[in-house]
Amino acid sequence: MDINEVRAIASRIRTEIAKAVVGQDDAVDLLLTALFAGGHVLLEGPPGTAKTLLAQAFARTVGLDYGRIQFTPDLMPGDIIGSNLFNFQTSSFTLTRGPIFSELLLADEINRTPPKTQAALLEAMQERRVTIDGQSHALSSRFTVIATQNPIEQQGTYPLPEAQLDRFLFKHVIGYPSPSQERDIVAAHGARTGQMDPVALGVETVVDRASIDAAVDVVADVRLTDEVIDYIVSLIRATRDSADTDTGASPRAGAMLAVAARARAALDGRDYVIPDDVKGLATPVLRHRLILSPAAEIEGRKVDQVLSALVDQVAAPR
Repeated sequence: MDINEVRAIASRIRTEIAKAVVGQDDAVDLLLTALFAGGHVLLEGPPGTAKTLLAQAFARTVGLDYGRIQFTPDLMPGDIIGSNLFNFQTSSFTLTRGPIFSELLLADEINRTPPKTQAALLEAMQERRVTIDGQSHALSSRFTVIATQNPIEQQGTYPLPEAQLDRFLFKHVIGYPSPSQERDIVAAHGARTGQMDPVALGVETVVDRASIDAAVDVVADVRLTDEVIDYIVSLIRATRDSADTDTGASPRAGAMLAVAARARAALDGRDYVIPDDVKGLATPVLRHRLILSPAAEIEGRKVDQVLSALVDQVAAPR
């Protein structure tokens, strides 16, 4: 497989997702980038903005084993990772696997479950394995979490801790569609009843696991020059030195930004990273990793505004 084939695969996936989801081009691009970079994605937006449908359609197109967890306040860690149950017929314990044993996991409304249950995902997201009763069980090398959360409601929610947010490659904020897109949504789905299903909407699988693995290998060979590496490091360090932040991005954030930039370059048909790849991904990679200073919060500054200013301030290589 070469760069052009990776770009062609991404184009086919976009075409299929468009059969079910109107707009959301930025979200689709980030999902594709995360797929080829081996990262996880957090989607934040109000109800009814197709977060769940987008994840379902994406899973359908890439042909990965799909699982879903609807997070609730009474959900326990064992409900996610599974547990060993005693089998009276064999007089032995048998592992009952939870929904985390999938390749693409939709963690729906992840902020509605307590931290103890949220933490059950930490090992899986970082090391792609889970530990049950002291025994480790490997997950798929393609294991990917697409988590959703609703920023509007605060009652009965548990904000994700910084350590867990840091495991997500991207945080993407989904807003309401434009008037023309909303009209297309009403025209396309207004006559349907019940839950919208990607299969019923004609979404088909266009890529298999072997092709995804080959594409990931191609992305790993995308060139990252010393100048671009220095630019990434300068950008990360600028988030720590800014007067608008109490806590800046970690070294892990810089490494993730580099991997994501490689994937973005491949999706654009290039075997080398340019500064614009880094600039375009800086906000979704870093917006959930910064803690604003009290002064910035009092002034009403937003994380995206601070990041935009930092990107403008840090000189990019020519």
